[in-house]
Amino acid sequence: MAVNLLALPDGEDCSSRLARGSHERLCCKFVRLFLLSAGNSPCGKTGKYLQSPFADACNNGLGEGFNMGAIATSLFDLFKIGPGPSSSHTIGPMKAACHFLKYIRGLPIEETRSASRIEVCLYGSLSATGKSHGTDRAIAAGLLGWEPESCDSLAFSELLHSPSKRYHIRLRGGSIAFQGNRIRFGAIKHSYPFQNTMLFRLFAGNRLLAEKEIYSLGGGFIRIRGEAEKARQAPVHCYSNMAEFIEMAGVLRRSVPAIMLENEAAITGATVGQICDRLDLILHAMLESVDRGLKAKGTLPGPIGLTRKAGSLYRRRTRGLFAPDRALTTLSAYALAASEENAAGHKVVTAPTLGSAGILPAFIYALRKDFHASKETLREGLLAAALIGFIARHNASIAGAEVGCQGEVGVASAMGAAMLAYINSHDIRNAANAAEISLEHHLGLTCDPVAGYVQIPCIERNAIGAVHAYSSYLLALAGDPKKQKVKFDQVVHAMLVTGRDMSSKYKETSKGGLAVCVTTC
Repeated sequence: MAVNLLALPDGEDCSSRLARGSHERLCCKFVRLFLLSAGNSPCGKTGKYLQSPFADACNNGLGEGFNMGAIATSLFDLFKIGPGPSSSHTIGPMKAACHFLKYIRGLPIEETRSASRIEVCLYGSLSATGKSHGTDRAIAAGLLGWEPESCDSLAFSELLHSPSKRYHIRLRGGSIAFQGNRIRFGAIKHSYPFQNTMLFRLFAGNRLLAEKEIYSLGGGFIRIRGEAEKARQAPVHCYSNMAEFIEMAGVLRRSVPAIMLENEAAITGATVGQICDRLDLILHAMLESVDRGLKAKGTLPGPIGLTRKAGSLYRRRTRGLFAPDRALTTLSAYALAASEENAAGHKVVTAPTLGSAGILPAFIYALRKDFHASKETLREGLLAAALIGFIARHNASIAGAEVGCQGEVGVASAMGAAMLAYINSHDIRNAANAAEISLEHHLGLTCDPVAGYVQIPCIERNAIGAVHAYSSYLLALAGDPKKQKVKFDQVVHAMLVTGRDMSSKYKETSKGGLAVCVTTC
């Protein structure tokens, strides 16, 4: 069933505009590029899927293929709901502090009864920009047992406002007081294996009772030194890069959504119905973040004094602009709205990070609110976007502290381009090419937030990334997928190499670039 998802933002359809002259005919031609084909979605199925002939490499004791690097990331590791402004600086540290809290609560009562204090030290960009990113608040929230998805954004924003305020952390056998001055900001350059490192310690007087070294890997992912990652079942369909995925999908004659859902079911044990319900929650959170941002007014937190402009830009879309201008103005307003909500510390969705949390929601909001896309179509688009995020994270990084903003806004833009290309063509090659074009032209993008806040250039960069994704989608569908010269896997590797060569000044430390060329009062 073909569905016209590009009725113009004011509700008029393409036919009515055709009568308004040659300019409107051009606009309608522009609009028709958005016509989507909604195919059969596997989200409606309840039975078990047929097992892939590729599964032997996955299932034999997690199999040689799996051990060699098959992607086994959950959709809900990639898409996480939590408070802004930075997944690596808020969601990751909050999860790390929660992990440490659970660990020390499991210690023998004779140990915890004598505990007197907890100390935390932050390294890398967590130290450089942790204060402005709210990392200290995230640590305190996690030690209080707050979880990113369920914590109250207002209460979170008020944590540690008073340096003298004491919080009480409950352990077996009693509780210990905790203050913000127990969080130290350590060296920016260090010898730990990951840029964003956290060291948690529990003391009884001067005696060390417990210690955890935890790394924030970007996108809210964490890793704990000395602990194996939580065991999961092997995916049904094993792949480690885009070339392998395309080959596998061709052999199996399976769609991207089917493969992604079957893998998620195998990895997590959830039913397809449960997975689709959770995807709907993610979609709802994305829609809400844009909706709130369009309605909000005022100034964002911090010394920059940046005024929100998503709402005013959205209202401007009807003021005599040509139809293409209205479309791009509307899309940009949606991206700004979610990004401003993130900068305000409100709940948004990692896609793949919080610093890039405006791009996918902008397309989701446009497709749902303006063009009446079905939930099935949105799920399929989200699954195609997830494939891009999985491959980028698996083979390079999505952390600004590791590869700069090319790994955040660059990957998010690639995810958005792939989503549009897939739901318009249902061809994985088109989606891969759209993602390649988008990421290729984000290579080298630095992460240099002014004053350490996820505001300048981050918010407007999300709007530019959304427009960039749309252009990349158009270029991909205009070409022959067989003649694409640069492959997505190649540009992901280029991002990794570029990130390794990039100075730490341009990796979320606010020590170079725009951050040192723009002064704030």
